[in-house]
Amino acid sequence: MSKTILITGASRGIGKAIALELAKEDINIVINCAHDMDNLTMLRDELLSKGACCEMYKADVSNFDEVYRMFDFTLQKFGKIDVLINNAGIASIGLFQHTTPEMWNNILGCNLNSVYNCCHFAVNDMLKRHEGKIINISSVWGLYGASCETAYSASKGGINAFTKALAKELAPSNIQVNAIACGAIDTSMNHHLNDEEINELKEEIPAGHLGAPAGVAKLVSLILSSDDYLTGQIIQYDGGWI
Repeated sequence: MSKTILITGASRGIGKAIALELAKEDINIVINCAHDMDNLTMLRDELLSKGACCEMYKADVSNFDEVYRMFDFTLQKFGKIDVLINNAGIASIGLFQHTTPEMWNNILGCNLNSVYNCCHFAVNDMLKRHEGKIINISSVWGLYGASCETAYSASKGGINAFTKALAKELAPSNIQVNAIACGAIDTSMNHHLNDEEINELKEEIPAGHLGAPAGVAKLVSLILSSDDYLTGQIIQYDGGWI
């Protein structure tokens, strides 16, 4: 049977690259975003050209009810969910004392609550079939913390702990849960940096350059191809940076 993959935050960057990497014949892909439907539509057309069966769904994944409707749509359309990629996320840079409750809740909602929301429905389906794979896109700052990114670091640290805990719980049911802790990846999330700051950042990274979204996507594909013994891992993809 065709595998069904759901990818959140897929309109650009890492999510888009993952969708393009995984798309092929006999694969069903549901791509999600909260706002940028124009880019999501263009991605859908690319995935269809690769032979995949693709559906789009607009939803704010920090909202439990919207996620419920997205998963209901997916199950009605394809009958199951084999792979969940929790990629949706936002960042905010600034001093902690300038972080308002609204900013804090927005970041935690989009980055961490969304993972709970999506896993809540995906796991219920996977348990029925005694199989499934979940990959959470995280950050090295969730492991080590970043100055002026306290809320972001807290949200990604929560994802990492969530990943390890859920993997232990679901391993007996043949469901694998892993996370990729990304370093500096060349996406719009880093476009606030000027050329001088980018060059300084590259000098800090032993690999000598920022990572590419396509590289993260290839790692996702490798994890999905692994057996059931790969679970509960936070895999750093950072060019030896940290």
